[in-house]
Amino acid sequence: MDCPSSDCPQSSPTKLGVKLMRLRPWVQTAFLGVWLAPLGQWLRGIPSCVFHCYSCPLSSFACPVGVAANYAALFPVAMEVPYLLLGVLLLAGAVSGSLACGWACPFGYVQDLLGKLSPVKLRLPGWLGYTRYVVLVGLVVLLPMWLGSRGVPFEEQEISICRLCPAGALEAGLPYSVQSFMAGNGWLMSWFKTGILAAFLLAALFFNRPWCRVLCPLGGFLALFNRFSLFHLRFNASTCVECNLCRSRCSMGVKLDRKVNVTGCVRCLECTTCGAVEPAFALPERAAKPGGDDAMKPRV
Repeated sequence: MDCPSSDCPQSSPTKLGVKLMRLRPWVQTAFLGVWLAPLGQWLRGIPSCVFHCYSCPLSSFACPVGVAANYAALFPVAMEVPYLLLGVLLLAGAVSGSLACGWACPFGYVQDLLGKLSPVKLRLPGWLGYTRYVVLVGLVVLLPMWLGSRGVPFEEQEISICRLCPAGALEAGLPYSVQSFMAGNGWLMSWFKTGILAAFLLAALFFNRPWCRVLCPLGGFLALFNRFSLFHLRFNASTCVECNLCRSRCSMGVKLDRKVNVTGCVRCLECTTCGAVEPAFALPERAAKPGGDDAMKPRV
């Protein structure tokens, strides 16, 4: 599917796709209420499967990225393994891959809302998605592990994922700083982190989900399960009329007619407005696609 959109056959959005797109904002809002509705201090010890700052005054659950970094900083205490965290993430990944990113993540929802404020959209090269794994391995695991082995607790590490995190700046640093400023005690958040927040807000206006696409270590981890999760996307080449609708609806730049269930997909399901792309829940298996590419389809 390489023809310009103006020269491609036209296809009407499917009823399923339209229903999903109408439902998605409501589901995102509902999950926002879950993550921002503190249900008791005991829940804050349970890691969620979405990217959300633990220090937020309305936080209900622990941030999985922060939990992972804190455990890494305990190295070389070999017995300190975050079994609960691993269980939550492995279960979420195995069942739905990165579906939580597109439908449940509060930080992703914020980016979606910011993106609606500007009609101008700039493209990011697809290879930038691999930097998420640099952040995951470097900032979440290796750096806190190395500093921890030198006797520096995670909360005292000058460079860490939490100190650089725009979610922490938006959900914790900003409300606490505004409260302090209004009380006449000055701005609490460092100017460096304030600058990170400003850069993120600006980027989210012109790029679709810049944090998710380029830097999110949690999204990168969950996306590794996209090709193997029970919930997945199925591309039906026989029903494809090369209308370019699936590509035009994908804000992440995935070429679904060539390969589905890739790590760049956040499973917003916008592509299901095209009749050739369908959500499926089954044990996936590899099947050859015309042109030598692979697709995923459920085992019959």
